[in-house]
Amino acid sequence: MAATSSWLRYCSFLILISCAIKVCGQGETTTKFDIPTPQQTESNPPASTKESIANMTTASNESSPSQEADLTTAQPTTQAVSSTAMPSYLAVCPSLVNCTNLSVECLDCQLNSSCVYGREYNVTCSPKPDLNCTGDQVFMKRFRCRYCYQSDASEHTCTHNTNCRVNSNPPTMVRVNCSINDDVLCLGQRKFYRRNRCNWTSGYRWTTALTFSITLGGFGADRFYLGYWRQGLGKLFSFGGLGVWTLVDVVLIAVGYVGPEDGSYYI
Repeated sequence: MAATSSWLRYCSFLILISCAIKVCGQGETTTKFDIPTPQQTESNPPASTKESIANMTTASNESSPSQEADLTTAQPTTQAVSSTAMPSYLAVCPSLVNCTNLSVECLDCQLNSSCVYGREYNVTCSPKPDLNCTGDQVFMKRFRCRYCYQSDASEHTCTHNTNCRVNSNPPTMVRVNCSINDDVLCLGQRKFYRRNRCNWTSGYRWTTALTFSITLGGFGADRFYLGYWRQGLGKLFSFGGLGVWTLVDVVLIAVGYVGPEDGSYYI
């Protein structure tokens, strides 16, 4: 019995040894991974990388003509700008005339703002640049020390404001635009504002109104002429107020008490 168990142990030992020898003879199965070196990567890139590079090259080649066209058409265009603008006085100042006959706007005169008000001086004047005039280019002109807005009424021209009544009491003062005459030398701006008394006319004649009042006043012709059409209708249908209204209007128009309806002066 003891001999039999020893024999079994011996056989098992031999079987284990033979199996171990068989396994060692066959060796281990290993998986190899090819890890490329930097030199191989540069010289032989993978296939997917090659395809990506090829696609990028094709896309760039296809888009380059349009990009070149865009660059060509997108060139900024520079617009020529005149470096010298023509002075405004060249459009109003005449040419080929005597320099002394030019208006003050066409001259450069040496005016002294520290002069004594009201005193007259001789100042040196010359035509402005680029003006073509004849005669002396430097000459003297008479200058009275004052600003342009201080000039006399005969030395400037003002516009008329028609939005006022000339026969109002007290007289209406209006703001008007004035400009100095071309031959007057003065300091400051040559165009200015002034407050003048309301003074304008729309063309009604005193003689015509008086004639209508004497001859056809009973029919309201004088009132119609002056613009009082409602009162003209009253005189027409009342036969001149039975003559009384006609006589009253003759007196009122003769003394100038009744004027044009728009508030202007007679001429």
